[in-house]
Formats: sequence, structure tokens, C-alpha cells
Amino acid sequence: MIYAILRRFGQMLFVMFGISVIVFLIFFATPGADPAARIAGRNATAEVLEAVRHNFGFDRPLYVQYVKMMEKIFVTGDLTSFVNRGWKVVPAVMDSIPVTLSLVFGAAILWVVVSIIIGIVAAATRDSWLDKLLMALGLLGISMPVYWLGEVMNLITQSRYHDSWAFSWVPPLGYKNFSDDPKGWFLTLVIPWITLAILYIGIYGRVLRAAIIESLQEDFIRTARAKGLSETRILLRHALRTSLIAFVTLFGLDFGALVGGSALLTEVVFGLHGIGKLTYDALQNLDLPMIMATVMYASVFVVIANAVVDFVYILLDPRLRTS
Repeated sequence: MIYAILRRFGQMLFVMFGISVIVFLIFFATPGADPAARIAGRNATAEVLEAVRHNFGFDRPLYVQYVKMMEKIFVTGDLTSFVNRGWKVVPAVMDSIPVTLSLVFGAAILWVVVSIIIGIVAAATRDSWLDKLLMALGLLGISMPVYWLGEVMNLITQSRYHDSWAFSWVPPLGYKNFSDDPKGWFLTLVIPWITLAILYIGIYGRVLRAAIIESLQEDFIRTARAKGLSETRILLRHALRTSLIAFVTLFGLDFGALVGGSALLTEVVFGLHGIGKLTYDALQNLDLPMIMATVMYASVFVVIANAVVDFVYILLDPRLRTS
């Protein structure tokens, strides 16, 4: 087990190294990509461009530039923005991480719990009116774009019915630190959590239902029935456990992507300055150091999420422990 963990850790480091090299080459070594021209401005003279290249080290070999860039990101934290002079990139990313983590963790808890309940109920009542109703609601949730649903939620909770008893508790758009105001932190994120979770509740509920129905046709389920086990125990103890493998696979991919910046639309709609919003602003301004830092941050979470998924597989399916 320890050897497997160490091997997986080594694979994570290798993948992250490969990602860092590819991202660096795209932004700093692609023909026609000149960071010095971006920093100096459109009307810069040749002398100014040469001075910028020397000051930022762009006149040095690529491998030296790469090592210096990684050192500034992971060791010293001295990497500064090309657009906002003096603005350090790593502290800006670190300040945005709690916002995105708060949004994604809360939404993930909501969509995991609700989708598991929906999947179990729908599978247990297969082809009944309740099953069809739950699947129809799930399809409706999948069909609603996050940005549209978020604007509708804001219209209801922030404008039309904000003064009513139902939504008078909803605070203005924005984010409050948990350490400063735990209650305000929770109330500020309730509506964004629901908005982000609705899409994934529909997807995960349908996936889990299909996986449970498929598991109920397996030989080990027939053996459990032959032993006289109740249908409830067979469903919850045996079928659900093996069906969660597909569920966990999706969760690892989606959670890593959302924490890495894919929650951008939700952050923009609700005024949350997280990683997605930070990356979007950097792309708008072609702020290469900020883009590099946010991409590296995203890769860390995606790789970690996939590694955790691999270990959860072993816990869910004992057959994988001997493979």
C-alpha cells in the first residue's frame, strides 16, 4: 500500500512537471510570443524592448527562464504581474483560493448528498412515476445554464422578492471570510451553492441510477438474493457500493476542474473573486505570470483529485486491491 502511494505520488510530480513545461513553452517560447513586447507596450522602441528583456531575463536561455519562473512560483513567491506592476502573483492566487474552495466544497456536499438520494430512490422505484419524475427534474437541472440560473436566482433573491420573508436573509452579492463572520460566510454562499449544485445533481443522479440498475443484474447480487438478504440491504450494502465507482470518477474530474477555475460563471454572477475570475481577468489582459500561476494551481488540484479517486476505488471495490 505504501509503495502504491509513493508510486502515485511520483506520477503526480511527473504530470505536474510536464504540465508546467508545456504551459511555459506555450506562453514564452511559441513563435511570435514576445512577453517583452507585452510589458513594454505597443509603441516601445528597440532599446526599450532590449532593456525589458534584460531586466526580466528574457534574453537568457529557455531552460534558465523556466527554472527561474518555477522558483518564483513555488519557492520565493516573488513572481510579479506584467500588467499591474508590483502586484505579486502568488499572494493574489492564495487570496482567491479560499473563495473558490468555499464555493466548490459547499456545492459538492450538496450535490453529492442529494444526487445519491435521488439515484437510490430512482433505482429502487425503477419505471414508476416517481422514477420518471426524478429523472425529468434531473434533466431539467442539466438543461439550465449556470449563468442563466444564477441571474434568475439574483433576480428573485436580490431584487423582486428580497424584501419578502422568504429572502430577506439573503445578503448582498460578494464574499465574506469565514474567520471574520461565519454566519455571513454561510448566508453569502447558500444561493451560489444551490445554483452550482443543481447542474451536477441532475447529472450524478442519472449516472448513479443507471449504475445501480446495472449492478442489480450482476451475479453477486443474485447470490445475495439466494442467501435471503433483504432488497434494502442488497441495494444499500452491495449494489450501491460498486455503483459508486462511476460516481467517484465523475466527482474527481468535476471537483478538480471546478476548484481549478471552472466555477468561473458562478463566481462572476455572484461577485465572488475566486480563481476562475482571477484567471479570466488575466486572460483578458494577457498577464502571462498570472495565467502561468493559475494554470499550475489548477493542475495541482486536478492531479490530486485524480490520485484521491484512485485510492477511493480500492476502498469501494476490494477486487482492485489485488490488481
